[in-house]
Formats: sequence, structure tokens, C-alpha cells
Amino acid sequence: MSELSNRQMIVRTVFQIVTVKVLLKICFATDVIPANFVFGDSLVDAGNNNYIASLSKANFVPNGIDFGGPTGRFTNGRTIVDIIGQELGLPGFTPPYLAPTARGPVVLQGINYASGGGGILNHTGNIFGGRINFDAQLDNFENTRQDIISTIGVSATLELLQSSLFSVTMGSNDFINNYFTPIVSAEEQKLVPPQVFVASMIARFKLQLTRLYTSSARKIIVVNVGPIGCIPYERDLNPTAGTSCASRPNQLAQLFNTELRSLTKELTTSFKGSIFVYADVYRIVDDMIQNYRAYGTNAVSTAEALHAAISPVASVA
Repeated sequence: MSELSNRQMIVRTVFQIVTVKVLLKICFATDVIPANFVFGDSLVDAGNNNYIASLSKANFVPNGIDFGGPTGRFTNGRTIVDIIGQELGLPGFTPPYLAPTARGPVVLQGINYASGGGGILNHTGNIFGGRINFDAQLDNFENTRQDIISTIGVSATLELLQSSLFSVTMGSNDFINNYFTPIVSAEEQKLVPPQVFVASMIARFKLQLTRLYTSSARKIIVVNVGPIGCIPYERDLNPTAGTSCASRPNQLAQLFNTELRSLTKELTTSFKGSIFVYADVYRIVDDMIQNYRAYGTNAVSTAEALHAAISPVASVA
């Protein structure tokens, strides 16, 4: 089996698992999801970074080979939000906010605000120059919301947004390209304990998710941080781990995820009419790594083999 077919099979499997779980939890109470609004980092960026001055770009091959060429997605083909949009029956793919095509009636079916290198904290991703962090993505959504109000009125906008699907895929860059950035973050790691850093992420994330709710979002998927210590970049930075994943990044990811799970439960309880779904990507990707043969992969003991297996769902930049 070729490397490409391995990757495609694994990604399809993950997409199917996540999509089924999400749709069962989100869509059981309604027949139609009218729009798909996407927030996140490179895992779900559909091309916003093509329009900004940034070192975090995917406008080159082999990215986009399933589309016949680069699209700005940090993967060979569709992202998970592309798949979910199709499963919901939405026409085409949710367009990136900065694209010229993301204007007019198309916004009524959703917009993708995600940006490679983006994070929960506003100083995350500084090393890339341009990137759109979560606060700025929320600002962009407010612009879209006002455009929708101007088009269909306040009452119809409220109905549309409360019936729509919102997803947030954030947090990996706050570790990889902030707290764990080589050399640059050395002093921060000495001064700021991991628990304090994670607490600052959760506190900021709570404010941001609350803002999303107050902007009329009700059905919100919140994706946790995957096993970032297993991506090739982190394994190369931690050669003493040998053929295993780097333990410290994974420990912080799990610490964050534990707090995030509690936060989603808290927000669902606190905010009337809301559903905050905790999507456990960490567990899914970890299972792929631990049971790689079941997914059609021959090995994950080298950075190259691991990259072929999980980079479409676990890499960030």
C-alpha cells in the first residue's frame, strides 16, 4: 500500500469516526443545519493564510494534491470541517473569510475563519508573523454577523445562527508555537509553570467561547488538543524519546484537555439552550498511533512514517 493511500485511508477513518459522533450529538434535535461556521488553526484553515503576510502557508505541493493543486489547506485534501459540511448537505466547501468569494448570499451558509499558526492566546504564533488568532477570528465573525443582519434582518439572523453549527479547533499552537517554541520560550518555561500556562489558556478560552455564545452561537463543537508530542516536529526536538512520543508536550495537552472537558460541561450548564460538544481528537489519534496496523500503516517508529500516518489530522503550523 502506498504512503498516499495509507494517509487517505487513515484520514477517512478519523473523519468518519468524528463525523458520526458529532452528528449524533448535534443534529438529533433538528432536521437541517443551515450553515457551518469554522474557527481554528491549520488543522481547519481553508485558505485564509493565502491572503496575509505569513510564514505559515500551505500554498505549495504536496498540499492540495487531491484537489489538483494547493488550496491553502494544510493537508493533501479535505479537512474535517469540509467533510462535516458535506455530511450536513451544505453545497460546496465553507469558504475562507478573506477570500473574495466569501461575500453576498454565500455567507448565509457559513464562513471559515481559521488561520494556520493561530491560537487561543494572542501572542501565540508570533514566529510566523501574520496569523489570525481566536480573538481576531471572533472579530471577523462579528463582521459577518452584521452583514447577515443587513441582508435578512435581526430576527432571521438570530434563527439562522442558533440553528447553525460552530466548531472551534484551537490550542495546539499555544503549546507548539508558544510555550514550547525552541530558544524563544526558554525563559517563559522557567518562569511560568505548566499548570499556570494551561490555566491562562482555559481562562482566555472561556471568555472567547462565552463571546461566541453571546453572538448567537448555540451548537458548538470544541475540539481538544491532540497528542502533539507525537508529531515529527516535537519528536525531532526531543531525540531522547527515541522511537516514542515526546512525553512532556503530551502531558500538557492532556492537562489542558482535562480542563477543557470540564469547561464545556460548565458552559452547557450555564448557558441556556447551548450545546458545547467536547470532541476528543487526542484519544482518536492516540489510538491510531498505538494500533497503527489496524489502520493499514506499517510503522510509526520514525518521524517519516508517523508523518505519513497522522500529519493530516495532527500537525499544526
